[in-house]
Amino acid sequence: MRACIHRGSKQIGGSCVEIEIGGQRLLVDFGLPLDAAEDHSQYLPGIQGLDGSDPSLLGVLISHPHLDHFGLLAQISPRIPVGMGAAGRRILAAAATFLPGKWPIPAQGWNYRSGQGFDIGPFRVTPLLVDHSAYDAYALLIEGGGKRLFYSGDFRSHGRKAALFERLSAHPPPSIDTLLVEGSSLGRLADFQQWPTEAAIEDQLVQLFSGAEGLALVHTSSQNIDRIVSIFRASKRTGRGLIIDLYTAAILEATGNEHIPQSAWPEVVLYVPHAQRIQIMENAWFDMLKRHSANRIFPEHLARAANRSTLLFRPLHRLDLERAECLAGAIYIYSQWEGYWERGSFDNVKEWLLKHAIPRHSVHTSGHAGPADLKRFVAALNPRKVVPIHSFFPDKYPELFPNVEAHHDGEWWEV
Repeated sequence: MRACIHRGSKQIGGSCVEIEIGGQRLLVDFGLPLDAAEDHSQYLPGIQGLDGSDPSLLGVLISHPHLDHFGLLAQISPRIPVGMGAAGRRILAAAATFLPGKWPIPAQGWNYRSGQGFDIGPFRVTPLLVDHSAYDAYALLIEGGGKRLFYSGDFRSHGRKAALFERLSAHPPPSIDTLLVEGSSLGRLADFQQWPTEAAIEDQLVQLFSGAEGLALVHTSSQNIDRIVSIFRASKRTGRGLIIDLYTAAILEATGNEHIPQSAWPEVVLYVPHAQRIQIMENAWFDMLKRHSANRIFPEHLARAANRSTLLFRPLHRLDLERAECLAGAIYIYSQWEGYWERGSFDNVKEWLLKHAIPRHSVHTSGHAGPADLKRFVAALNPRKVVPIHSFFPDKYPELFPNVEAHHDGEWWEV
């Protein structure tokens, strides 16, 4: 078994690994770089058969539904099979309905079931569900040619599925030859520091919601299901209803999980902003709207409900909220990666907050394991060698782990 990291040996985002046995190949993740420009085709790695013409390329295995791990799928042939979690596949299909441009929709292939292996040519693949900020995220054990490679994907130990980390650490797969392990937290967190848990995020939200005189606006990704659960629970603890839009309702439905907040729950309210009403009319999404309208609220009701409501905020809400005159005493809580804010992705929101004198708070935690948990994870798996990936600081790996063997992008090496 040989492997080549096409992108990710010295960066976060855009991950892509090629694995080969006897001339037959698999790709593991096929991501878009975090700083990608509009023309995504320029980021295609130089891999043979991306047009679907080479039968030696057996398929693409996606670890989880984040753009930096699947975002280039739109650039390759739909004849190439794609493996991923079934819920993740449904979430991406639901999101694509709302999003502009050529949004990547994975081709049919293999639907993961945690702990259940399947064969692809000479490869045996076993997906293992992990705790991450993306729903339905997996690590991948790939066996073949007498070798065992473990790809960590993105993972953590402080989310709402922390038990998955503990279970994998307590009962790791044996005899791992190579561990490709992410190190997103390196350089961002000292070795002794820990990220806040999702439960701690919920407590911070409770404190802010309790002190808010008006509407609580929480700006987070509708695909960060752990965070939506935290927002819902904090809202319930403070006597607030959770207002979601149709996009969020569709994403929550796509999880297929009856234990995750849904539009029909009595504590959840649907508000359809003007931009989405236009989309509904243009695309005739009337059945979708009807399916989620059990608890619908309209613009004329927003001001009256403001002081007992939490809005899952998106920038397209701004004009609606102004027209509804429901911003007195409002607070804004930014609850996602600070990098988006710092690089100007939400400058329009920043100006809008200043215009309405709405205070900004930041409440967030990482989707990635901190250094201490990375050490515990690597020690539990006890691989013959550790290969850095998905980190800006591969040079820090030898300080944390034994048997580190770093490789450059584009370099082929023996597993």
